[in-house]
Amino acid sequence: MDPILLGKGITDDVAVTLLPKLGNRHGLVAGATGTGKTVTLMTLAEGFSRIGVPVFLADVKGDVSGLAVVGAGGDALLQRAAQIGVADYAPAASPAIFWDLYGKLGHPVRTTVSEMGPTLLTRILELSDTQAGVMDIVFKLADDRGLLLLDLDDLRALLGLVAEERKDISTEYGLVSAQSVAAIQRALLRLSQDGGEAFFGEPALELADIMRVNHDGRGVIGILAADQLVLKPKLYSTFLLWLLSELFETLPEVGDLEKPKLVFIFDEAHLLFNDAPPALVQRIEQVVRLIRSKGVGVYFCSQFPDDVPSNILGQLGNRVQHALRAFTPRDQKAVKTAAETFVPNPKLDVARVLSSLGTGEALVSTLQDKGIPMPVQQTLIAPPRCRMGPVTEAERAQVRAGSPVGSRYDTAINRESAAERLAQRAQKSVEQASTPKARTREQDDAQDGGFGQTIKDAIFGTKRRQGMIETMAKQTTRTVGTRLGNQIVRGILGGIFGGKR
Repeated sequence: MDPILLGKGITDDVAVTLLPKLGNRHGLVAGATGTGKTVTLMTLAEGFSRIGVPVFLADVKGDVSGLAVVGAGGDALLQRAAQIGVADYAPAASPAIFWDLYGKLGHPVRTTVSEMGPTLLTRILELSDTQAGVMDIVFKLADDRGLLLLDLDDLRALLGLVAEERKDISTEYGLVSAQSVAAIQRALLRLSQDGGEAFFGEPALELADIMRVNHDGRGVIGILAADQLVLKPKLYSTFLLWLLSELFETLPEVGDLEKPKLVFIFDEAHLLFNDAPPALVQRIEQVVRLIRSKGVGVYFCSQFPDDVPSNILGQLGNRVQHALRAFTPRDQKAVKTAAETFVPNPKLDVARVLSSLGTGEALVSTLQDKGIPMPVQQTLIAPPRCRMGPVTEAERAQVRAGSPVGSRYDTAINRESAAERLAQRAQKSVEQASTPKARTREQDDAQDGGFGQTIKDAIFGTKRRQGMIETMAKQTTRTVGTRLGNQIVRGILGGIFGGKR
């Protein structure tokens, strides 16, 4: 398979390429603002798409959307393409699908609360360790009771259940404080205000829809509108990390292929690692190291190489380093660090060249046969065939209208889940409480404070004491018996002694 042409060496006059079979060994595109990183990303995405590799990348500034429309061409670009040696250069569009967490500039991207999981959700909500423990209990409780967690309403409803049954849940699962539940609820409110409400729900994104190949064999480029999303760094970075984790957990092991199954480009990579706890960084390192065998290549894009932790940076075999301006001590250190990470080229003073590169130039080192990195080359980056600028609203609407997945994601679905089931249970309880029931005499007596029972006992008696009716009956019997007895006695005595005559 033909390699992907990145550009041409300025000093050595050789083609600088990236081998498709080593495209899953990950990469880094770095450089100061305005040095050409975005154009390099577009050239890289086009190159993978042309050989049938799907690409997913974030459009942070809005100009990456130009991948979906034909470029303007022009003499300057044609001359540059000829200088680099791009023989078949002609303006062209790439097959693309627009995505947007907010559903405005592309098809909505959704996932469920269950799929996100407690760990990443804790990062979005910026919870403490104690609150994170409560979140673990919430997810375990949902599993044990068969309650689906699909959207934020479901999570709120379950938190309400935890607050209601807090004592019993604390006994069974671990201590849950009212303060922790309240803190999570406030964090959910902030997430909802930041637009997170639209992110959680159904239909959830299916990975197959970001790994599509067009009818002509070109890989489809998924473009995530992130100009607003990047203003919410936690939500932005956690979404992309979730997507990367889903790929890692879902895709089967395939080893080294002729070309990657997917290339994932993570722009503004520093947002992923800022304030990230060590456990999360370790998780990212594990995913990046192992996802290679799933056929996925991950390319980070940032201003400085040291924005990426060293353990992860060491796994990025394909490097494109644009100019770094050494204006501050941090910049000077970054230049030195970047220069030391390249394989030396005897013809090149890397540290000096790195701070003097022009726009559209970069220091490039890619993996060659047997995974050996080539010596760094000062490279003139090849121009993309697409438009180097944003699409218009009409062009975006046209691309969305021709999308093969629009009918699947544009309409939200709200099936029965935790919120609905708990609401039904609460309604049933209210109805049962408001329905009058037949009451026994004992219940009525109890409600009357025992007065009725006292009257009953007085009239009918108890096991230990006679009642009024029984007493009166006995008295009557005794009276009648006495009178009858007296009459009999008088009759007998009268017969014996004689009566009055």
